[in-house]
Amino acid sequence: MNTKIREITLVSLLAVIIAISGTFKLPGIIPGTEFQMSAPIAIGICATFGFKRYITAGIVASFINLIMGTHTILNVIVAMVFRIVAGSTISYLGTGIIIVSLAGPLGTFVGRIVMSYIVGTPLKVLVIASLPGMVYTMISSYFTYKVIEKIVKNTPYKNFIKFVKVG
Repeated sequence: MNTKIREITLVSLLAVIIAISGTFKLPGIIPGTEFQMSAPIAIGICATFGFKRYITAGIVASFINLIMGTHTILNVIVAMVFRIVAGSTISYLGTGIIIVSLAGPLGTFVGRIVMSYIVGTPLKVLVIASLPGMVYTMISSYFTYKVIEKIVKNTPYKNFIKFVKVG
């Protein structure tokens, strides 16, 4: 199969995975503290396939969610801030367990800063509400990354893995 066709197919598949996983949320004990399943999946995708594919798939996923009506413009803005911060962190610092585990919570925190400016809600309230999700993301991101990487290594897309470990 042509490399460009595989690239388009891969990014499309990643976009759908991000879009669908973004519609699933684990409920929290307190309203507003739910955990969006796409966070660790997105981190795993970025760590496996690199920032360029991840951000492209994320933009497509945002359009899909807007068209489906599952996200609003505010959701998309916060998601894009998350993607840029978390993806840049992984892109610049690598895929070690600490970096991959902390990239999601860092992206979430910066997303909450942006949201506090947009909606006028105190940052402290938004961060406290997002803490359970940040913990879930921190705990599950590296595991999710390793699962995605292992699956991809057994497919024709193994050449698309971005970060190759030496040794």
